[in-house]
Amino acid sequence: MKMTVKEVATLTGVSVRTLHYYHREGILIPSEITENKYRYYDETNLAQLQTILFLRELDFSIQEIKGILADPDYDEMDAFKKQRHLLLLKRCRLDKLIALLDQKLEGEATMNFKPFDMTEIEANKKQYETEVKSRWGKTDAYSQSQQKTNKYTAENWEAIHNEAEAIYAGFVTHMDKEVSDPAVQDLVAQWQAHITRHYYDCTKEILSGLGLMYVHDDRFKANIDTHAEGLAQFMSDAIGIYTTI
Repeated sequence: MKMTVKEVATLTGVSVRTLHYYHREGILIPSEITENKYRYYDETNLAQLQTILFLRELDFSIQEIKGILADPDYDEMDAFKKQRHLLLLKRCRLDKLIALLDQKLEGEATMNFKPFDMTEIEANKKQYETEVKSRWGKTDAYSQSQQKTNKYTAENWEAIHNEAEAIYAGFVTHMDKEVSDPAVQDLVAQWQAHITRHYYDCTKEILSGLGLMYVHDDRFKANIDTHAEGLAQFMSDAIGIYTTI
C-alpha cells in the first residue's frame, strides 16, 4: 500500500500541514520520498501516526515523542492499554454531560456540576505521563537519543532514513547466505554503527536485545518484514551470531 500525503490526510483526519510538520520534526518520515519531493506513506507509517496521536492525547511534546519512539524499550501495547483507560474515563464524563443536558431539555431544574469535573481524567493523564517519563527518561539510551535527535532537521532525518534503508537492502540481498557469512556479519556491524551514530551507544548487549525484539515485538517485525518476508528473523539470527562472538 502506498498513499500520498493528501490521501493520508483524508483517511486519518490529520491535516496535510500537520503531516508535513511531523515529517519536518522527524517523528513521521514517509516510506518513500521521490526526487521531485512527493511523499508516500505505507501501513507502517499509518501505525506510527496512530501511536503519535495517542501520545499527543497524553499531552507529550513532539520532542518527548521523538525520544520515546526512538527508545528500544518502548512498550506500545502497555501505552495503548493506558490510553484505552483514559478514553473510557472521557466517555464516562461525556455520558454524564449528555444525561445532564437531557434533564435540562426535559425542564428539570438541576444544579449538578459533577459531570464537568475533570479531576479524575487529569489525574490519570498525569500518572501516565509520569510513568513514561520515569521509565524512559532516566535511561542512558533515552537521554542520548533525546540529545541527538532534538538537533535533527528534516534533512537529517531523511538522510538517516535513507542510510537505514540501504542497510536493510543489503540484508535483503544476502538473505540467501548463512547468517554467519562475513558479508552478513558486516551488515550487522553497520547496523550497530548506524544506531550508535544517530541515536545512542548501541553496545552488543543492547543490540542483542534489539535482535530479540525484532521477532518478538509485532510492531518491529511488521516494519522490518515490509522490506522482505522473513527479514526480521534473518536479522535477529545474524545479530545473535554477532553478539556472541
